[in-house]
Amino acid sequence: MKKVLLIDVVGLTAQALEHMPTLRRLADRGRTARLNTILPAVTCSVQSTILTGRPPREHGIVGNGWYFRGLGDVLLWRQHNVLVEGEKVWDEVRRTHPDYRVANVGWWYAMGAETDVVVTPRPIYHADGRKSPDAYVRPAWLHDELVRSLGEFPLFQYWGPTASIVSSRWLIDAARGLLQGRWNDDDADLTLLYVPHLDYAHQKHGPSAPESREAAAELDRTLAPLLADAEALGMTIIVLAEYGITEAEQPVHINRALRRAGLLEVYVQQGREQLDPWTSRAFAVSDHQVAHVYVKDPADLERTAEAIRDLPGVDLVLDREAQASHGIDHPRAGDLVIVAKPGAWFTYYFWLDDARAPEYARGVDIHRKPGYDPAELFFDPADPLAKAKAGLNLVRKKLGLRYAMSTVPLDASHVRGTHGRLPDRPEDAPLIIVSDPDLIDAETVDAAAVRDLVLAAHGLTSRSLAEAAT
Repeated sequence: MKKVLLIDVVGLTAQALEHMPTLRRLADRGRTARLNTILPAVTCSVQSTILTGRPPREHGIVGNGWYFRGLGDVLLWRQHNVLVEGEKVWDEVRRTHPDYRVANVGWWYAMGAETDVVVTPRPIYHADGRKSPDAYVRPAWLHDELVRSLGEFPLFQYWGPTASIVSSRWLIDAARGLLQGRWNDDDADLTLLYVPHLDYAHQKHGPSAPESREAAAELDRTLAPLLADAEALGMTIIVLAEYGITEAEQPVHINRALRRAGLLEVYVQQGREQLDPWTSRAFAVSDHQVAHVYVKDPADLERTAEAIRDLPGVDLVLDREAQASHGIDHPRAGDLVIVAKPGAWFTYYFWLDDARAPEYARGVDIHRKPGYDPAELFFDPADPLAKAKAGLNLVRKKLGLRYAMSTVPLDASHVRGTHGRLPDRPEDAPLIIVSDPDLIDAETVDAAAVRDLVLAAHGLTSRSLAEAAT
């Protein structure tokens, strides 16, 4: 069975590829196509479709997070694989090839997955409230080997205002070590690698900015040794993106509109407002250019839709019937799914006065915020001491003292790139590149078909596996 390296290069489009000569050479030797991504075009949903070959209505990952109705809480960026409903590609292969081995370096929903190697970001949350960088690694002994060779996982360069190539380089180096057998004797048949670097510059500066062009070139240089290793080992290489990032010009404050309509409620703690999902008649879980709106009473559906439909920046208001046409009609989805117009995106903001914003709003706090916040990529430009405060807080962390990173702006206009809706132009579509030109014979590949592409790269098909199983 030929071994496969599947790399998720976030935000890889034709525009980015122009500045990535190593990937271009791979594309010239193999083949390139546009990836027909899904709605919502966000990390957790698209990765789950790639690995299961199913739409969100079947695998249940309707976004990077959603309202957990049974818990009464909005939760984003959960990590347990049990949330993904349906069989993954390795489950299918192992029915007839029980020794099939998989290594996952950075792909989401890794914890609890039936893969042989797992490397995924997982901070240490100390009893006194501090947070330290770390990763969840399986098998357990591999954790210390990775730290010894590469240093601790650079969590603060993985997301937030100091995000940089450092985190992508660490993940790439971990994958290189696994391919080379530096820590392990048994090579994986399928190695998954997630590389987030382009996401940062594209969202901070816009995909056409000079900073984004340099980020593409920098990532290409960092990927080059890994690609050379994989080629030397005779592996089939598949490089793809979940989505393309387009220019962001218009933040849409959907929860503020619902609050002004008398549908969203808050409660107060120490003078700061908190979203109250338990008593709200309707509220939105914002996720880039898609928002899931949960409506407590079906009688309020039309009233809620009316409060949203005429908001500047809103394109589509999808009820359950309309959601079915996009393959997102799963019980976890909002009663309404809202899609932004090109250039627009949804904030999670629900307060009307910044002085009443919750404490977490000014920090990097992806697990407490009831929606995605790309402003976390910035130091607050309105605070000239923001970077100095962050540096002082890092000193406090190293000394074992508690600290709060209150450096994130509450002005959403700083964000310059976004994604989530289906691409409007072919040039905005994510790409898929394969080293074996025989794997692709069309200009486009459906995200759900990547699973079969992986099988084909191994020399397998779902039909051959089914016949072998019987």
